[in-house]
Amino acid sequence: MADIFDVVADSTRRELLQRLLEHFADPADEHGDVSVGSLVDALGLTQPTVSKHLKVLREAKLVTVREEGQHRFYRLNPEPLDELAGWLVPFVNSGEGAADDGAGAHTVFAAWAGSELPTPLRKVAESLDHAGDAGAVVGRTVADASHQVRAVIDDVASNVDKRVIRPLKERFARGED
Repeated sequence: MADIFDVVADSTRRELLQRLLEHFADPADEHGDVSVGSLVDALGLTQPTVSKHLKVLREAKLVTVREEGQHRFYRLNPEPLDELAGWLVPFVNSGEGAADDGAGAHTVFAAWAGSELPTPLRKVAESLDHAGDAGAVVGRTVADASHQVRAVIDDVASNVDKRVIRPLKERFARGED
């Protein structure tokens, strides 16, 4: 789970996913995909930057690529995001004290609508001008928090290795008790 959180923690990749979702959900879009050039224009970033982020998304299996000559067209693959949503649902459900009984989608909808949200999520929802932004804001907040927690855990692990494990290994290698 941590890998997908790291991937979606980046705001540029979230914006790319949002753009890809727009094409994926558009019934008028025959393939549901978008060219790298269109993404570059839409985001106002350089082509190498967009390509770098698309590579990360591709490696996480969040997008698929279709090649047409020298052009690359990317399409959203929502399956890994379904896994992420499945992981988040129990936390949203915890405000109601219920496990996911198949009505998870209704619970998520109610949460986004502002009913029975846990306090931290309710505060985020109340700060929004448009209720439709709630899912994106909460998703970004969770991804950012996860990224920060991951950084702290990595830092602690590094310090434990430097201050505890390495000295113990060195003492053991020298034959000290």
